[in-house]
Amino acid sequence: MNLSQVVEALLISAQKPLTARELVAAIKGAGAEDELTPNEFAKTNEAEVSAALEQLKIEYIEQQRAFQLLEKAEGWQLASAPEYARWVRQLFPAPKPARLSPPALETLAIIAYRQPITRADVEAVRGVAIESVLQTLMERGLVKIAGRAEVPGRPLLYETTQFFLEHFGLRNLDELPNSEELKRRELPTATLAGEAKPVAESLPNEKEDQPAESPR
Repeated sequence: MNLSQVVEALLISAQKPLTARELVAAIKGAGAEDELTPNEFAKTNEAEVSAALEQLKIEYIEQQRAFQLLEKAEGWQLASAPEYARWVRQLFPAPKPARLSPPALETLAIIAYRQPITRADVEAVRGVAIESVLQTLMERGLVKIAGRAEVPGRPLLYETTQFFLEHFGLRNLDELPNSEELKRRELPTATLAGEAKPVAESLPNEKEDQPAESPR
């Protein structure tokens, strides 16, 4: 028995992704209630567990196993390889979730790269009102309220959620494509676009992408 095998057993048994810290805690805790059975991995640290995880990840690839070891935002998890998806899907015949519309994806991208951001600033970039689009993103659990901006009117700020990272297979926001380059690019803001007053924060049931009202 070696550390990699212990880590593998924990990952197989877990009902959720596990971080290196959680794996270490489980490994060190084994045998704590039975002093007659020594725990040969009682001094394991996070660096050793991380090395074991990387070793397992490489072994699964080299052995062309039907599963893979993935590092997600919330930890490490075993999952079936993508090429077996059509067979695995037969065990889970749930209806496919509705796809996001292009306007929703564009709005989500602006929020992801410029968060936290006000609704008015997103509308300044897109040139259209986003009330219903924003409501859709919040109902899907991809966007949430992050507080209020320290400007007159104190409009709400929006940011992406943990589920956003999980949905798109990201560990953190730094893994967004061209993240640094796009964050540095100048974009219109509500002030630059000519907003004379804060936009109301209600979410009326309007159709997506109605043209934003021109400032008076």
